[in-house]
Amino acid sequence: MHAMELVAGVDVSTQSCKVTVRRAADGRTVRHGQATHPTGTEVHPDAWLRAFRIAEAQAGGLDDVSAVSLAGQQHGLVALDRHGEVIRPAILWNDRRTLPAVASLLADMSAADWTSAVGTAPVTSLTVAMLRWLADHEPDSARRIAAVALPHDWVSWRLSGSTSLEDLTTDRSEASGTGYFDPSTDSYRRDLLALALRRSSADDIVLPRVLGPAEPGLRADPSVARRAVLAPGAGDNASAALAIGLGPGDVMLSMGTSGVVSAVTDRPLHDPTGLVAGFADATGAFLPLTAMLNCAQVFAYTAELLGTELGEFGELALEAPPGASGLTLLPFLIGERTPHFPDATGSLTGLTPASFTRANLARAAVEGVLCGLRYGLEAMTAVGIPVRRILLVGGGARSVAVQRIAPAVLGRAIELPEPAEYVAMGAAKQAAWMLSGAGAPPSWPQPRSTVQSAAPTPEVWHTYRRRSGLEA
Repeated sequence: MHAMELVAGVDVSTQSCKVTVRRAADGRTVRHGQATHPTGTEVHPDAWLRAFRIAEAQAGGLDDVSAVSLAGQQHGLVALDRHGEVIRPAILWNDRRTLPAVASLLADMSAADWTSAVGTAPVTSLTVAMLRWLADHEPDSARRIAAVALPHDWVSWRLSGSTSLEDLTTDRSEASGTGYFDPSTDSYRRDLLALALRRSSADDIVLPRVLGPAEPGLRADPSVARRAVLAPGAGDNASAALAIGLGPGDVMLSMGTSGVVSAVTDRPLHDPTGLVAGFADATGAFLPLTAMLNCAQVFAYTAELLGTELGEFGELALEAPPGASGLTLLPFLIGERTPHFPDATGSLTGLTPASFTRANLARAAVEGVLCGLRYGLEAMTAVGIPVRRILLVGGGARSVAVQRIAPAVLGRAIELPEPAEYVAMGAAKQAAWMLSGAGAPPSWPQPRSTVQSAAPTPEVWHTYRRRSGLEA
């Protein structure tokens, strides 16, 4: 690998497309670009291509890069017909219409049976639930399906210029989020795909070929990059874990649109409760994970209610005492996945003349979200995942209030890696790994981090559990 050889990492996230161009040898950033995606819970995939074009142009183009890797929102549904045309707008991971479909799938098979088969039970974000919804509500569209892809699979395919469905590719981390791929055997469960679509067989449906962690894919179309090879890509959380170098005993708490608790293990996980999903990572190992639907956006909603910017919102939160003078916000604004309250709505409890202040409301919002992350963390430890250190990342983790309050609510010190676009960085690191042909990812410098600690506030956690009904 030449010292000045360049790679590109692309993050096809829910909110935007980010492109980072880096030196393959050491990961040093050369240039970057970004463009927004449409809001909502479904979008036509062409919008992702348009955003990519804007972002890569901002990044100075990709004609001088040797490899490109795409990471993206792990779940979703891009349904294609036999001509490779998109049948309907893509359904995104945060679309709640699939809740009845989840119940339907769990009536077909128990959560324990699902986790035994594929490592995870159906939830609203999994592709398997979206396919059941499509079969029940848009049967004509479901019958037209000739191939099923995830967001990054589809974008990679389009960037290759191919029109053959047989050229669709993915990686283990993305495939493991579908609900019909077994990461312990690296094989699709077509019987579960057929079950989701209410078909007797799904053998005629094209599913993306699952590439190895650093296996080369197709070449990029010359209009995208003149000489680049496409890497396998990865799911967003797997890509961030690769960027940070998550190892045994490390747990990553990511605070973005969703809140995610993840760790890397060398063995597949099958949690019969379905609370901890047994996904795959981007290196050939496994990525057990819990996810909460309501995370950083709760801060934005509360700040808007209080008439403040997010910076002032954080300052307000720090003005209030631990426990917010008895005020508790249960932030289940769109139901919740962790804890599993799919039909819940948010609630504000503990209102008194003393607690009903702007500062207490801001503090209660921060503590409520952090308690949800703690619930996910404790679910991970309950299935035997060790916790040596906790790394807090994501847009929500940039708040000083979150940084100071998190160790108190979690009851543990936290490490704060320097802010960075870790999903795009991880994709670039994978591209460099593919170029090197090595058996392990490149040893790029680890992100600098600081340690934050605080006196534990167990009463906040106990109050959250009591008022949310998690304990008597």
